[in-house]
Amino acid sequence: MIEIGGRPVGTNAAPFFIAEMSGNHNASLDRALEIVDAIADTGAHALKLQTYTADTMTLDIRDGDFLIDDPKSLWHGRTLYDLYEEAHTPWAWHEPIFERARKRGMLAFSTPFDPTAVDFLASLDVPCYKIASFENADLPLIHKAASQGKPLIISTGMASLSEIGETVATARAAGCEQIVLLKCTSAYPASPSEINLMSIPHLREAFGTEVGLSDHTMGIGVAVAAVALGASVIEKHVTLRRADGGVDSAFSMEPDEVRMLIKETAVAQQAIGSVRYGRGLQEEGSVRFRRSLYVVTDIKAGEAFSAQNVRAIRPGMGLLPKHTEHVMGRKAARDIKRGTPMSWDLLS
Repeated sequence: MIEIGGRPVGTNAAPFFIAEMSGNHNASLDRALEIVDAIADTGAHALKLQTYTADTMTLDIRDGDFLIDDPKSLWHGRTLYDLYEEAHTPWAWHEPIFERARKRGMLAFSTPFDPTAVDFLASLDVPCYKIASFENADLPLIHKAASQGKPLIISTGMASLSEIGETVATARAAGCEQIVLLKCTSAYPASPSEINLMSIPHLREAFGTEVGLSDHTMGIGVAVAAVALGASVIEKHVTLRRADGGVDSAFSMEPDEVRMLIKETAVAQQAIGSVRYGRGLQEEGSVRFRRSLYVVTDIKAGEAFSAQNVRAIRPGMGLLPKHTEHVMGRKAARDIKRGTPMSWDLLS
């Protein structure tokens, strides 16, 4: 269990839901604030931005390595510079967005993509830092973010186990012990078959951190399953309406979907419980609906019990059916009325 901004994060608390706005503000501060309000109404715990500029991310080159040429990509045919120029959240917007989120009861923080972004976010007193999957091998950035004295949330997309080990070791060497590792598949959208949620308990065991899921699949099923496997944090991209478009809109959740996800992951967390068998508190009243042995015809004293006068029926107030062989052929100790539950004192 750790704390982020005073809120407990762990398997004994409701799953910590992070709403990632990313570039879904569509270059409008008014829309960004509208997203904040809509997401706050869902019960989300935190709102997250991304802090970069096109110039801190890449070079303004329009061909070669700087052109997205994967035909399967949502951003096929665009340059990295143009994509980041459209998707970035202006740094001047961070403070009003964070302030609106805090007023609406949410924590607010961001993903820094270079050291200047870490310094900028430190000036805004964010409660934690998030490291994106594409930066989880940038050990100097990890060290700088981890040295700020705040919790660190790290997505593990594309990283090998040894690379995750280097990242965690770097963060701890910088003095950060409150770490959350997020299982992540860096595809947009991601297929459920590529998520491999069994990695979640393994990450917890391997590194002794809190674990969660940064989820790019559609719907809520993967997130609910992740919580059942021990995820204490869920991160999803959010938007007002996918139909409005935007760089990440195709795999982002709308507010009603967020509300359902928060509800169902909380239910999943409550249902995990512990290894337990036997009657639960709510089952006590149901025991009477088991089958048990009952006298089904009137019996005279001294008459033998048989399949004709004793049967296993509901309710469950008599001897259990497993005692049938010990009852059949024995004599009745007294007259017994039809509908009497079998008990040992009825046997002579």
